[in-house]
Amino acid sequence: MLSKLDKGQQAVVKRVTRRHGEEGHGGAAWKVAFADFCLALLSLFLVMWLMASRQQEQMEDLLKAAGGSLLEEGQGRVSVAMGGPRGSLIERQPLPSKGDTLGKRKANTGDSDPAGPGEGMRLSKAHYESHADMAELSKILAQLAADVGLAKNIRTIITPTGLRVLMHDTDKQGMFQRGSSAPNERFRRLLKSLGPLFQQIDNQMLIVGHTDSLQYADRSYNAFSNWTLSSERAMAARSFLLAGGMPATSVLQVVGQADRAPINPEDTTAAENRRIELLILTSDQARNIAEMFGAPTETLPLLDGVSVSVPDSEELEALRDQLHNRDM
Repeated sequence: MLSKLDKGQQAVVKRVTRRHGEEGHGGAAWKVAFADFCLALLSLFLVMWLMASRQQEQMEDLLKAAGGSLLEEGQGRVSVAMGGPRGSLIERQPLPSKGDTLGKRKANTGDSDPAGPGEGMRLSKAHYESHADMAELSKILAQLAADVGLAKNIRTIITPTGLRVLMHDTDKQGMFQRGSSAPNERFRRLLKSLGPLFQQIDNQMLIVGHTDSLQYADRSYNAFSNWTLSSERAMAARSFLLAGGMPATSVLQVVGQADRAPINPEDTTAAENRRIELLILTSDQARNIAEMFGAPTETLPLLDGVSVSVPDSEELEALRDQLHNRDM
Protein backbone atom coordinates (compact mmCIF):
# COMPACT_ATOMS: atom_id res chain seq x y z
CA MET A 1 0.00 0.00 0.00
CA LEU A 2 1.60 3.33 -1.11
CA SER A 3 1.55 6.45 1.01
CA LYS A 4 0.70 9.88 -0.30
CA LEU A 5 4.39 10.54 -0.70
CA ASP A 6 4.60 7.65 -3.12
CA LYS A 7 1.79 9.05 -5.26
CA GLY A 8 3.82 11.80 -6.80
CA GLN A 9 4.46 14.27 -3.99
CA GLN A 10 8.06 15.34 -3.41
CA ALA A 11 9.63 15.61 0.01
CA VAL A 12 11.21 18.99 0.90
CA VAL A 13 14.37 18.82 2.98
CA LYS A 14 15.41 22.10 4.66
CA ARG A 15 19.02 22.45 5.67
CA VAL A 16 19.54 24.81 8.56
CA THR A 17 22.88 26.64 8.75
CA ARG A 18 24.13 28.87 11.59
CA ARG A 19 25.64 32.18 10.74
CA HIS A 20 28.75 33.49 12.51
CA GLY A 21 27.88 34.96 15.90
CA GLU A 22 24.52 33.15 16.18
CA GLU A 23 25.74 30.29 18.35
CA GLY A 24 23.48 29.26 21.15
CA HIS A 25 24.39 28.85 24.75
CA GLY A 26 26.87 26.21 23.80
CA GLY A 27 29.04 28.65 21.73
CA ALA A 28 32.41 30.08 22.77
CA ALA A 29 31.95 33.83 22.10
CA TRP A 30 30.55 34.63 25.55
CA LYS A 31 33.41 32.75 27.16
CA VAL A 32 35.98 34.91 25.36
CA ALA A 33 34.14 38.08 26.38
CA PHE A 34 33.94 36.94 30.00
CA ALA A 35 37.66 36.11 30.01
CA ASP A 36 38.47 39.59 28.67
CA PHE A 37 36.31 41.15 31.37
CA CYS A 38 38.04 39.14 34.11
CA LEU A 39 41.47 40.11 32.79
CA ALA A 40 40.54 43.80 32.74
CA LEU A 41 39.17 43.56 36.28
CA LEU A 42 42.32 41.82 37.49
CA SER A 43 44.47 44.52 35.88
CA LEU A 44 42.41 47.22 37.62
CA PHE A 45 42.87 45.59 41.02
CA LEU A 46 46.60 45.21 40.38
CA VAL A 47 47.01 48.90 39.51
CA MET A 48 45.02 49.95 42.59
CA TRP A 49 47.15 47.70 44.80
CA LEU A 50 50.39 49.15 43.40
CA MET A 51 49.18 52.72 43.94
CA ALA A 52 48.10 51.95 47.49
CA SER A 53 51.47 50.34 48.25
CA ARG A 54 53.35 53.35 46.97
CA GLN A 55 51.10 55.71 48.89
CA GLN A 56 51.80 53.77 52.10
CA GLU A 57 55.57 53.96 51.57
CA GLN A 58 55.43 57.69 50.91
CA MET A 59 53.33 58.32 53.99
CA GLU A 60 55.87 56.39 56.07
CA ASP A 61 58.71 58.50 54.64
CA LEU A 62 56.78 61.69 55.37
CA LEU A 63 56.01 60.68 58.94
CA LYS A 64 59.61 59.66 59.56
CA ALA A 65 60.83 63.00 58.21
CA ALA A 66 58.45 64.81 60.56
CA GLY A 67 59.33 62.56 63.50
CA GLY A 68 55.92 60.93 63.54
CA SER A 69 54.63 57.40 63.52
CA LEU A 70 52.00 55.45 61.69
CA LEU A 71 50.29 54.97 65.04
CA GLU A 72 49.47 58.68 65.03
CA GLU A 73 47.58 58.68 61.74
CA GLY A 74 44.16 58.51 63.35
CA GLN A 75 44.79 61.37 65.77
CA GLY A 76 44.62 64.25 63.34
CA ARG A 77 44.49 65.36 59.77
CA VAL A 78 46.79 63.52 57.36
CA SER A 79 49.12 65.76 55.39
CA VAL A 80 48.21 66.24 51.74
CA ALA A 81 51.81 66.85 50.72
CA MET A 82 52.09 63.21 49.72
CA GLY A 83 48.53 62.67 48.53
CA GLY A 84 45.85 62.63 51.18
CA PRO A 85 42.11 63.14 51.40
CA ARG A 86 42.00 66.22 49.15
CA GLY A 87 44.73 65.14 46.76
CA SER A 88 45.08 62.55 44.05
CA LEU A 89 45.87 58.95 44.90
CA ILE A 90 48.59 59.05 42.25
CA GLU A 91 51.55 60.96 43.64
CA ARG A 92 52.97 63.59 41.30
CA GLN A 93 55.91 64.69 43.40
CA PRO A 94 59.32 63.00 43.46
CA LEU A 95 60.56 61.61 46.73
CA PRO A 96 63.54 63.65 47.88
CA SER A 97 66.96 62.09 48.18
CA LYS A 98 70.17 63.68 49.33
CA GLY A 99 72.35 64.92 46.50
CA ASP A 100 69.90 63.86 43.78
CA THR A 101 70.90 66.52 41.28
CA LEU A 102 70.04 66.47 37.62
CA GLY A 103 73.71 66.17 36.74
CA LYS A 104 74.13 63.02 38.84
CA ARG A 105 70.97 61.49 37.43
CA LYS A 106 72.22 62.09 33.92
CA ALA A 107 75.58 60.46 34.69
CA ASN A 108 74.02 57.45 36.41
CA THR A 109 70.98 56.82 34.25
CA GLY A 110 71.71 58.55 30.95
CA ASP A 111 68.76 60.88 31.47
CA SER A 112 68.97 63.71 28.94
CA ASP A 113 66.61 66.13 30.68
CA PRO A 114 67.97 69.67 30.66
CA ALA A 115 69.57 70.94 33.82
CA GLY A 116 67.59 73.15 36.14
CA PRO A 117 68.23 76.89 36.59
CA GLY A 118 70.69 76.36 39.45
CA GLU A 119 72.61 73.49 37.87
CA GLY A 120 76.06 74.47 36.61
CA MET A 121 76.12 77.83 38.44
CA ARG A 122 79.47 78.52 40.10
CA LEU A 123 79.92 80.86 43.05
CA SER A 124 82.96 82.96 43.79
CA LYS A 125 83.39 81.72 47.36
CA ALA A 126 82.21 79.18 49.90
CA HIS A 127 81.74 81.50 52.91
CA TYR A 128 79.37 84.48 52.74
CA GLU A 129 79.87 86.76 55.73
CA SER A 130 79.97 90.44 54.86
CA HIS A 131 77.28 92.79 53.58
CA ALA A 132 78.83 92.69 50.10
CA ASP A 133 78.84 88.88 50.18
CA MET A 134 75.15 88.77 51.03
CA ALA A 135 74.37 91.31 48.30
CA GLU A 136 76.07 89.05 45.75
CA LEU A 137 74.09 86.05 46.96
CA SER A 138 70.87 88.07 46.86
CA LYS A 139 71.36 88.87 43.15
CA ILE A 140 71.92 85.20 42.33
CA LEU A 141 68.75 84.17 44.17
CA ALA A 142 66.75 86.86 42.38
CA GLN A 143 67.98 85.58 39.02
CA LEU A 144 67.04 81.99 39.85
CA ALA A 145 63.56 83.13 40.88
CA ALA A 146 63.15 85.03 37.61
CA ASP A 147 64.20 81.95 35.63
CA VAL A 148 61.24 79.97 36.98
CA GLY A 149 58.75 82.84 36.73
CA LEU A 150 58.65 83.79 40.41
CA ALA A 151 60.51 87.10 40.38
CA LYS A 152 57.63 88.89 42.14
CA ASN A 153 57.43 86.22 44.84
CA ILE A 154 60.98 86.65 46.15
CA ARG A 155 62.23 89.39 48.46
CA THR A 156 65.66 89.52 50.12
CA ILE A 157 66.77 91.56 53.13
CA ILE A 158 70.38 91.82 54.32
CA THR A 159 70.56 91.79 58.11
CA PRO A 160 73.46 91.66 60.61
CA THR A 161 72.72 87.97 61.15
CA GLY A 162 72.69 87.01 57.45
CA LEU A 163 70.53 87.10 54.34
CA ARG A 164 66.78 86.87 54.86
CA VAL A 165 65.03 85.34 51.83
CA LEU A 166 61.23 85.70 51.78
CA MET A 167 59.41 83.44 49.31
CA HIS A 168 55.83 84.61 49.62
CA ASP A 169 52.46 84.44 47.89
CA THR A 170 51.02 87.24 45.81
CA ASP A 171 47.43 87.90 44.85
CA LYS A 172 48.07 86.27 41.47
CA GLN A 173 50.63 83.57 42.28
CA GLY A 174 50.80 81.28 45.32
CA MET A 175 53.58 78.99 46.45
CA PHE A 176 51.46 76.19 47.92
CA GLN A 177 48.03 74.78 47.33
CA ARG A 178 45.66 76.64 49.64
CA GLY A 179 45.30 74.91 52.97
CA SER A 180 47.90 72.22 52.19
CA SER A 181 51.64 71.70 52.37
CA ALA A 182 51.95 70.63 48.72
CA PRO A 183 54.12 73.14 46.78
CA ASN A 184 52.98 74.02 43.29
CA GLU A 185 55.15 73.16 40.29
CA ARG A 186 56.94 76.51 40.02
CA PHE A 187 57.84 76.60 43.69
CA ARG A 188 59.14 73.03 43.52
CA ARG A 189 61.33 74.02 40.58
CA LEU A 190 62.64 77.04 42.48
CA LEU A 191 63.48 75.04 45.60
CA LYS A 192 65.22 72.33 43.60
CA SER A 193 67.17 74.95 41.64
CA LEU A 194 68.46 76.37 44.95
CA GLY A 195 69.84 72.97 45.97
CA PRO A 196 72.99 73.12 43.78
CA LEU A 197 73.56 76.70 44.93
CA PHE A 198 73.51 75.85 48.63
CA GLN A 199 75.65 72.81 47.92
CA GLN A 200 78.54 75.16 47.15
CA ILE A 201 78.41 77.30 50.31
CA ASP A 202 79.18 76.44 53.92
CA ASN A 203 76.62 78.81 55.44
CA GLN A 204 73.86 77.20 57.44
CA MET A 205 70.25 78.35 57.35
CA LEU A 206 66.96 78.47 59.18
CA ILE A 207 63.80 77.43 57.30
CA VAL A 208 60.68 79.11 58.70
CA GLY A 209 57.09 78.58 57.58
CA HIS A 210 54.42 81.27 57.95
CA THR A 211 50.66 81.41 57.28
CA ASP A 212 48.04 84.13 57.22
CA SER A 213 45.64 84.64 60.12
CA LEU A 214 42.70 82.71 58.65
CA GLN A 215 41.81 79.91 61.04
CA TYR A 216 40.46 76.38 60.56
CA ALA A 217 36.90 75.65 61.63
CA ASP A 218 37.95 73.01 64.15
CA ARG A 219 39.93 74.78 66.86
CA SER A 220 40.23 71.95 69.36
CA TYR A 221 43.66 71.39 70.88
CA ASN A 222 44.52 68.39 68.67
CA ALA A 223 42.99 69.68 65.42
CA PHE A 224 44.94 70.65 62.33
CA SER A 225 45.94 74.31 62.68
CA ASN A 226 48.14 77.01 61.21
CA TRP A 227 50.93 75.78 63.46
CA THR A 228 50.79 72.39 61.79
CA LEU A 229 50.42 73.86 58.32
CA SER A 230 53.39 76.22 58.69
CA SER A 231 55.58 73.43 60.09
CA GLU A 232 54.64 71.04 57.29
CA ARG A 233 55.32 73.69 54.66
CA ALA A 234 58.74 74.37 56.14
CA MET A 235 59.50 70.63 56.10
CA ALA A 236 58.28 70.37 52.50
CA ALA A 237 60.62 73.21 51.51
CA ARG A 238 63.51 71.39 53.18
CA SER A 239 62.65 68.18 51.31
CA PHE A 240 62.73 69.81 47.89
CA LEU A 241 65.94 71.68 48.69
CA LEU A 242 67.49 68.32 49.54
CA ALA A 243 66.07 66.86 46.33
CA GLY A 244 67.94 69.57 44.43
CA GLY A 245 71.26 68.59 45.99
CA MET A 246 71.55 70.71 49.13
CA PRO A 247 73.45 68.86 51.90
CA ALA A 248 71.40 67.98 54.97
CA THR A 249 74.00 69.74 57.15
CA SER A 250 73.07 73.09 55.58
CA VAL A 251 69.87 73.22 57.64
CA LEU A 252 70.31 74.29 61.24
CA GLN A 253 66.64 74.59 62.19
CA VAL A 254 63.17 74.07 60.66
CA VAL A 255 60.43 76.10 62.33
CA GLY A 256 56.72 76.78 61.89
CA GLN A 257 55.47 80.15 63.19
CA ALA A 258 51.82 80.00 62.08
CA ASP A 259 50.48 83.59 61.82
CA ARG A 260 52.55 85.04 64.68
CA ALA A 261 54.98 87.07 62.52
CA PRO A 262 53.10 88.74 59.62
CA ILE A 263 55.09 90.95 57.26
CA ASN A 264 51.90 92.89 56.61
CA PRO A 265 50.55 93.51 60.14
CA GLU A 266 47.87 95.88 58.86
CA ASP A 267 46.22 93.03 56.93
CA THR A 268 47.10 89.72 58.54
CA THR A 269 45.11 87.82 55.88
CA ALA A 270 47.17 89.31 53.03
CA ALA A 271 48.83 86.96 50.55
CA GLU A 272 52.39 88.03 51.38
CA ASN A 273 51.99 86.72 54.93
CA ARG A 274 51.84 83.19 53.50
CA ARG A 275 55.51 82.51 52.96
CA ILE A 276 58.61 80.40 53.48
CA GLU A 277 61.68 82.20 54.79
CA LEU A 278 65.28 81.10 54.44
CA LEU A 279 67.64 82.88 56.82
CA ILE A 280 71.15 82.23 55.49
CA LEU A 281 73.29 82.77 58.57
CA THR A 282 76.75 84.13 59.06
CA SER A 283 79.20 81.81 60.80
CA ASP A 284 78.99 83.65 64.13
CA GLN A 285 75.20 83.70 64.13
CA ALA A 286 74.97 80.00 63.25
CA ARG A 287 77.32 79.19 66.11
CA ASN A 288 75.32 81.33 68.54
CA ILE A 289 72.04 79.62 67.61
CA ALA A 290 73.59 76.17 67.86
CA GLU A 291 74.95 76.99 71.33
CA MET A 292 71.62 78.47 72.37
CA PHE A 293 69.90 75.09 72.02
CA GLY A 294 72.89 72.87 72.69
CA ALA A 295 75.29 72.40 75.57
CA PRO A 296 77.11 75.66 76.39
CA THR A 297 80.80 75.62 75.60
CA GLU A 298 81.77 78.51 77.85
CA THR A 299 80.33 80.69 80.60
CA LEU A 300 80.55 84.44 81.07
CA PRO A 301 80.49 86.07 84.52
CA LEU A 302 77.48 88.22 85.34
CA LEU A 303 79.58 90.25 87.79
CA ASP A 304 83.30 90.52 88.40
CA GLY A 305 84.44 87.51 90.37
CA VAL A 306 81.07 85.72 90.11
CA SER A 307 80.90 82.54 88.05
CA VAL A 308 77.63 81.08 86.77
CA SER A 309 79.10 77.67 86.01
CA VAL A 310 77.90 74.71 88.07
CA PRO A 311 80.72 73.01 90.02
CA ASP A 312 81.20 69.30 89.82
CA SER A 313 80.26 66.87 92.59
CA GLU A 314 83.68 66.95 94.29
CA GLU A 315 83.66 70.73 94.47
CA LEU A 316 80.14 70.68 95.92
CA GLU A 317 81.19 68.17 98.59
CA ALA A 318 84.21 70.26 99.51
CA LEU A 319 82.00 73.34 99.79
CA ARG A 320 79.58 71.49 102.11
CA ASP A 321 82.46 70.38 104.36
CA GLN A 322 83.79 73.91 104.48
CA LEU A 323 80.42 75.34 105.47
CA HIS A 324 79.90 72.57 108.05
CA ASN A 325 83.27 73.20 109.68
CA ARG A 326 82.54 76.93 109.77
CA ASP A 327 79.27 76.37 111.63
CA MET A 328 80.87 74.21 114.28
